[in-house]
Amino acid sequence: EEQKQRWLVPQASGEKIACFGLTEPAAGSDVASMKTTARREGDVYVLNGQKNWISYASVADHALVFAKTDPSAKHKGISAFVVEKGTPGFTTADTENKLGVWAGSTGELFFQNVELPAENLIGEEGQGFEIAMYGLDQGRFTVAAGACGVIRACLERSVEYARDRETFGQPIGKYQFVQDMIASMVLGYETSKLLVMQAAWMKDEGRRNTRETSLAKWHATESAFQAAHLAIQVFGSYGYSAEYGIERYFRNARAPLIYEGTTQIHKLMQAEHALGFRRLNGHTGEMAPLVSWRAPGAAEPVKA
Repeated sequence: EEQKQRWLVPQASGEKIACFGLTEPAAGSDVASMKTTARREGDVYVLNGQKNWISYASVADHALVFAKTDPSAKHKGISAFVVEKGTPGFTTADTENKLGVWAGSTGELFFQNVELPAENLIGEEGQGFEIAMYGLDQGRFTVAAGACGVIRACLERSVEYARDRETFGQPIGKYQFVQDMIASMVLGYETSKLLVMQAAWMKDEGRRNTRETSLAKWHATESAFQAAHLAIQVFGSYGYSAEYGIERYFRNARAPLIYEGTTQIHKLMQAEHALGFRRLNGHTGEMAPLVSWRAPGAAEPVKA
C-alpha cells in the first residue's frame, strides 16, 4: 500500500510519468537472457546494466526496471524494481532517427552501481517475469486498440479520396481494384475491433486474457500496416507525400509489428496454445474452443 501511495497515486493524477524498462540490447523477445543485474547488499540492491527502446525513457519520473537477482535462474531469477529519476548512477538518453512514431519519446536507460532501497523491490525476488508478463497483457491491449484507430483512419481517408478523385471520367472508387483495397480495410477494421472488444470484455470480467489479447495485438497491428500500405496505393503519389499525411500512417504502423511482442512471437504463442504445449491463460484458465483434444474424456497431448 505504501508503494501504491508513493508511486501510483501521483502517476494516476498525472503529476508523474512512468516507463517500463524490460527490453535490452541483447534481450528483446528472449527476456530471460537479460544482462541487467540487481545484487543485494545489506538494505540495498545495487543495479547495473542497460535498457533500450524504452518509451518515455528520458522524460519519465519513475522507471519500472527488471533485473536479474539470480543470474543462474533464467526467467525465475528476474525481479522488478522502481527507479526514480535523479537516483545517483541512473542516466538516460534519447533514441534518434526512428522510421516512425516521431511524436513519441523513445530512449535508453543506464544503471551504473545504482543503489536502491530494498523497499523499491516490487513483489518478491523472482516475481519479475510474472509482473512483466502481466504488464504486457495490458500494453498489448492498448497497442491493439491503437492499431484499430490507424485502420479506421486509413479507411475513412481512402473512402473520401476514392469518391472525390476522378480518372477517365469517373471516381476511382468505381474501379474494382480500388474497391478491393477498400474492402480489405473494412475486413481488417471489423475483425480487429471485435478481437479488441473480446479482450476488453474479459478484462472487465476479471478473467485472464493473455491468449485473447495476444490475438488482438497480432491481428490488429498486421491489419493496420496492411491498411496503411493500401491507403498509399489508393492515394497514389499523393500518398507518398507528407502533404496528405498518409505516409505517416505507414511509418507509424510498422513499429507495432515489433514492440509488445513481434508478430512471430504471437504466432508461436497461439500455435503452442492450440497444440496444448502452453496454457496462455494459466493452468486454471480456459483453453481455446478449437482445441479438440480438450473435449470431455480426451487424453492430454504429449508435452514437448
